[in-house]
Amino acid sequence: MAGGSVSAVTTTRLTHTQKGPHTVILISFDIDGTLEVGDPPGVLTMAMVQRVQKQGCVIGSCSDRPMSAQRAIWAQHNIAIDFAVGKMMLPDVKAQFVADVYYHIGDREDLDKRYALEAGFAFLWPHEAMVQPWFL
Repeated sequence: MAGGSVSAVTTTRLTHTQKGPHTVILISFDIDGTLEVGDPPGVLTMAMVQRVQKQGCVIGSCSDRPMSAQRAIWAQHNIAIDFAVGKMMLPDVKAQFVADVYYHIGDREDLDKRYALEAGFAFLWPHEAMVQPWFL
């Protein structure tokens, strides 16, 4: 991911004709204050993220942390993500991945919610995300 761009490796699954009859959901996770591995820890566990991924959701992170640090966190938990970007790069994620619904889950009004809405993502607080059908 040179220069902070979204990885081109995952672009093979981008067309609506390839996705079949299922709804494609893309979920971007903030790390700090959102995931249990964040600083501060959040309420979403890595097991929950794995559950979402097993259901076929496109997942990745959008954080203030450097992209290499984001990828290292996911690798430590054996979760293969589709993207890792900085907060202001959500529009790039949306441009790279065709999905029916785009979510960003985060804990900050000034950054997470603002950038999500500006990029055309739906925004969920971690406690709201926990009760979504894809986490159950």
